[in-house]
Amino acid sequence: MGRRFTFSQKIAAALGVSVLLTVAVAAVSAFALNTAVTSKDHVIDRDAVYLVDTERLIAAVDGKLAASRAYLLTGEQRHLDQMRQERTTFLNTVDALMGKVRGVDARDPLTRVKEAEHAHQEALDAVISLRAGGADLMAVAKEFDLRMTPKREVLMADIATFSGVMTHRLDAAKRASTDDAAAAVLLVLGLGVVAILIAILIAVLLTRSLANQIGRAVGQVQTSSAELESVAGQQATGAKEEATAMSEITTTINELLATSRQIAESAKRVALVAAETAGAARTGDGTIEQANDAINAIRRQVDLIVRHMLELGEKSQQIGAVLEIVSELAEQTNILAINATIEATSAGESGRRFAVVADEIRKLADRVGGSTKEIRGLIDDVRGAVNTTVMATETGSKAVDAGFAQFGRVAESFAQIADLVGTTTQAAREIELSTKQQTTAVEQVNVAVVDVAQATRATEASSTQTQQTAAQLAGLSRDLMLLVRSGAGR
Repeated sequence: MGRRFTFSQKIAAALGVSVLLTVAVAAVSAFALNTAVTSKDHVIDRDAVYLVDTERLIAAVDGKLAASRAYLLTGEQRHLDQMRQERTTFLNTVDALMGKVRGVDARDPLTRVKEAEHAHQEALDAVISLRAGGADLMAVAKEFDLRMTPKREVLMADIATFSGVMTHRLDAAKRASTDDAAAAVLLVLGLGVVAILIAILIAVLLTRSLANQIGRAVGQVQTSSAELESVAGQQATGAKEEATAMSEITTTINELLATSRQIAESAKRVALVAAETAGAARTGDGTIEQANDAINAIRRQVDLIVRHMLELGEKSQQIGAVLEIVSELAEQTNILAINATIEATSAGESGRRFAVVADEIRKLADRVGGSTKEIRGLIDDVRGAVNTTVMATETGSKAVDAGFAQFGRVAESFAQIADLVGTTTQAAREIELSTKQQTTAVEQVNVAVVDVAQATRATEASSTQTQQTAAQLAGLSRDLMLLVRSGAGR
């Protein structure tokens, strides 16, 4: 499987290629500019200097002739020294040119220039000898014009030939330098165009690659948001069902609490009646009818207690059934929370917040399951107390039946009746104590159920919020997908 580059890596690669292209264009531009400058410098330093030296030759020839004329006119030695100095400058310049110029077409004119200057100097020396010998000035001037003019023309013609060769070379060097500069300009322009085309191609490829990668990421986000929305809907439905069950449990527990209080009042009344019966049995003040009525009252109270105990047992069974439903809902909520956590983990960074919500839902489901277990334990305690109470009431009922059976022997069994009434009084007190404990337990169950109901409502609100968030995430994903597709289309 090929390596997948990130956005930053792709952008960095594109910038790196752009920088390399820029550096390449800059290097080629610097090389072309250096070539053009070198060519120009070569023209200035070599060919132009040759023309300057040629002008120096002409100036030296003119200076030598001027100094020689001055000597012929005045006869002063200083003019003769100046002439020799100008000739020395001329010869040095020619020798320097002979050492620098290349090519037969340039060296041959220089050789002729040197020979012409030598001939020109011999003719000038002859005229100077006439002037030094005291010849007539007019004769010297005539001899000067006769000898020097042809020699000067030959010398200047040779210098002009050399100058023409150097001028031709300078023009050719200028044209070559201009051609090099134009070629460098064209090369730089070509590289610039190539760099621009490559940059455009990289930009297009990078844009398409990023658009495709963003599109895939947005598609994954859409899938995850749809799954998240579905899970949130399931959780919201389960939370609503759980809230309904909690409401039913609350109603049942309220009824159970009312029944427990009624049983407590009945047990209290039984205890009072038993106490009065015991007092009547101890004192012997009362009639058999009153004893009969008291026994009938005890029987009714015992029957009432039995009925209440049976109803309490049925209510406890109903609460147990409801608690089973709550336990199943808690387990389903826990399973859904675990699934949501797994889905959120697979969603990556975008599912982290939902993972936190799913974890809180799972913890809440665990708390509901724990509270359900506690309630089930309390109900088992209530059932045990009810069974004890029923057994005690059955004992009282049997005692009453025995009293009825032995009613004919009331006088003889009056002491036994007193004992039985004492036993009934003790049982009534135990019933009253058990009923008070049952009432306390039911109140605790009621508080636990209220907490569970509040937690269920919080779970329902959280699930609704999660569903809304998932819907918003799906909408944003669709908008982003449209934006990416429209950008890729352009």
